[in-house]
Amino acid sequence: MLDNITSMGSQFFRLVAALAMMFVLSAADYPAPREDDYTIRDFKFTSGETLPELRIHYRTLGKAERDAQGKTRNAVLIMHGTTGSGAQFIRPEFAGELFGKDQPLDAAKFFIVLPDGIGHGRSSKPSDAMHAKFPHYGYIDMVEAQYRLLIDGLGANHARLVTGTSMGGMHTWLWGEMHPDFMDALMPLASLPTQISGRNRAWRRIIIDAIHNSPTWKGGDYITQPMSLRTAAEMLWFMSSNPVIRQKEAPTLHEADDKIDEFVADYMKTADTNDVLYALEASHDYDPGPDLEKIRAPLLAINSADDLINPPELGILEREIKRVPHGRAIVIPFSDKTRGHGSHTRAALWKDELAKLLKESEPQESAR
Repeated sequence: MLDNITSMGSQFFRLVAALAMMFVLSAADYPAPREDDYTIRDFKFTSGETLPELRIHYRTLGKAERDAQGKTRNAVLIMHGTTGSGAQFIRPEFAGELFGKDQPLDAAKFFIVLPDGIGHGRSSKPSDAMHAKFPHYGYIDMVEAQYRLLIDGLGANHARLVTGTSMGGMHTWLWGEMHPDFMDALMPLASLPTQISGRNRAWRRIIIDAIHNSPTWKGGDYITQPMSLRTAAEMLWFMSSNPVIRQKEAPTLHEADDKIDEFVADYMKTADTNDVLYALEASHDYDPGPDLEKIRAPLLAINSADDLINPPELGILEREIKRVPHGRAIVIPFSDKTRGHGSHTRAALWKDELAKLLKESEPQESAR
């Protein structure tokens, strides 16, 4: 009798496991990304420094398709935020909303490229070996490396869409200016088309100063991570969400301390101080303001009303978007679904607008 019950129990659990797996596959409904590296030889940075081999790690979903003239028609470039990587998009709230069957960026129709920017993820970065001797890169270098990846590494000579979140959103503005004929549409998320300034510069400067002034940083030649990395983690936790969410998560002093300690402990397991320092300093050359009129492709900028890094009360987005020939901007109202600056990765908030942008920017020859 016991054996029979055990057998029935095993069958039951196998059935539950099978159903759970079916649910997961159904929820994902998009292929697993393929990963690889592309090496750029003798990459020259805007600082004048050169790296003999610059490794750019990337993920792709789907296959590139070309029209009769040999132009890539379905490539989609998606760029991540500061200290992130392309891996951050492979999650239910982003890929699960966009890459599945009949979703706005259906991987069966689009060739989706998710690169790790210079200094991030599994691309070449200071923590690999060079530490503070790694070339000092900027956003212009990062965009150039992404362009070389698409053109030379993947053979994609045109993009249906260029988009990105936070730092990736800022890269999107630069893409529109540096390569205005390369894409059909642009969608920067959680960013502003102006120099890093005000509070946005302040939180970055706090981290940069904490690292530079830490006696254990040792000019970048530390053996164990300096405690200033903890300051970086705390500041990232502070700026990444909105006050209402943080209050719900941590309604008491002790719960707030516990939440911060938990986040910091997890962050310090994988983060590197030099990588963080370089990533924050990289924004020094970001200034798309003077050349906004050069952007030719339809552009939809999307921010959220509760974004502490890009607050709508500054009025910058509303003012500057008027200078983009085919540009428009949306600020998502605050709600129980927004997550401050982190709203950029919750695609359910803006995927309908993405679908409209794709329809409006569809090339005429493709629409026939």
